[in-house]
Amino acid sequence: MSGHTNAPSSYRDRDQVVIERALISVSDKTGLLGLAASLKADGVEIVSTGSTAATIRAAGYDVTDVSAVTGFPESLDGRVKTLHPGVHAGILADLRLESHEAQLHELGIKAFQLVVVNLYPFVETVESGAEPADVIEQIDIGGPALVRASAKNHANVAIVVDPASYGEIIEAVAAGGSTLKLRQKLASLAFEHTADYDLSVSAWFTENVYDQWQDDVEALGEDVTFEAADDEEEDESPFPAGLGIEVTRDAILRYGENSHQAAALYVGEGGRGIAQARQLHGKDMSYNNYVDADAAVRAAFDFSEPAVAIVKHANPCGIAIAKPNAPDAIASAHLRAHACDPISAFGGVIAANRVVTFDMAQTISEIFTEVLVAPGFEPAAVELLTKKKNIRLLELPADYERSSLELHQISGGLLVQETDSFEDFSSAGWTLVAGPEVDDFMRADLEFAWKSCRSVKSNAILLAHAGASVGVGMGQVNRVDSCHLAVSRAGERAEGSVAASDAFFPFADGLEVLLEAGIAAVVQPGGSVRDPEVIAAATAAGVSMYFTGERHFFH
Repeated sequence: MSGHTNAPSSYRDRDQVVIERALISVSDKTGLLGLAASLKADGVEIVSTGSTAATIRAAGYDVTDVSAVTGFPESLDGRVKTLHPGVHAGILADLRLESHEAQLHELGIKAFQLVVVNLYPFVETVESGAEPADVIEQIDIGGPALVRASAKNHANVAIVVDPASYGEIIEAVAAGGSTLKLRQKLASLAFEHTADYDLSVSAWFTENVYDQWQDDVEALGEDVTFEAADDEEEDESPFPAGLGIEVTRDAILRYGENSHQAAALYVGEGGRGIAQARQLHGKDMSYNNYVDADAAVRAAFDFSEPAVAIVKHANPCGIAIAKPNAPDAIASAHLRAHACDPISAFGGVIAANRVVTFDMAQTISEIFTEVLVAPGFEPAAVELLTKKKNIRLLELPADYERSSLELHQISGGLLVQETDSFEDFSSAGWTLVAGPEVDDFMRADLEFAWKSCRSVKSNAILLAHAGASVGVGMGQVNRVDSCHLAVSRAGERAEGSVAASDAFFPFADGLEVLLEAGIAAVVQPGGSVRDPEVIAAATAAGVSMYFTGERHFFH
């Protein structure tokens, strides 16, 4: 670890730094000549490397090759260009210190006030399907060193890593120099840039390099293997030893779950979820809006049939499907989902897995709704709903897809699990443990209830009839309370409906609450040590009960 061991005795203030000398080395030539023209017009000396220098010189602008500064030619196929004290001392000198200024003078090194660098196109090379050797060549070494050195010394140097920032630098040069506030902002962006770059490299190595080395060894035809660190057995799990999370800040949100909490939205490269949805109308999304919208989309997109889910506080208060060939199926699904719990639906978030029609929009326009998210909207629906200033309209990416892994932060680390992608919700593999076989109509309702139950926070009980929820009990600390809640929400609709439980009944008492309300059939995972007494209760009531052998907790 390097750095000052003692605080300097005195600093000279440096807010505005006049830009007299710039180092430019970029892979992305976007806007390069415009920047060079502006710098030269203001008398800035430009030092550059390789193809960047050639591009600037070909446009008719004077440029100093970096080899003239270092006294050493670019070598090793361009791997070594700027890694030299003649460059880095000119970047890292803290000219607030007289001693640093004196040392530069003694060494005959001139300081840089501006460094413009963007890194080798590593991600683009990976995405092109290039061979591993070509990918490795795109791991930048000198570039990140320049970026980090400049960002560390932002008191004296402005570092630019994105052509989008060229305009600010051009304005600053014309105004007499870069301000400390601008240099601080650019330094922050620079560190984000190198962090994202290193994560991309790390993720690629995790996914590719071990397998490639093993293939290379096997190609030798010898009875050898590549041993993992610490002589551990080969890890065949879907979870890498290190987790590279590549996300970019997309928006500062108004606040978090509460007004005293700051919050921001970060998006993952290549993501196709709620974070990538296009907002067509309404106020900016809040933290809670995003959480609820994601939960609603999860629920609606569990179904292949036209489906609508209405969510409040990340829990469904109504889910319904409609037959694909029904007239305006998605509008019908919404009406039936809303009927489950109209009181809770007030101020809720709605997700549809089909294009929102004008008929559906007409109904929604009469209900206070925070967010409506769908894969698309009929123009007439947008025209109608945009008259409501408070509703937010989100259009999902055409190729919406949930991530294969889910992350949950805990103090000191992260929990990572595979997404609950269990999709065999058909009753073909269920076991009838009580009562008679149900007819096709009730079987379809049981399958609907079982699938819907997956989106409800545990402990979860969902009552359904005719492809729509009629009562939901969620998030209770015991299953009996969830049963009471579902029954109370359903009221008279509980009679003759079916029930799904996301996990087994540990005692018969929860089931008895449902039986007393007139439930006609039940589906649950089974697996409790008291299954016999639960089965006995259902049998005594003459109610059919199926075991799925699979639970769907959702915390």
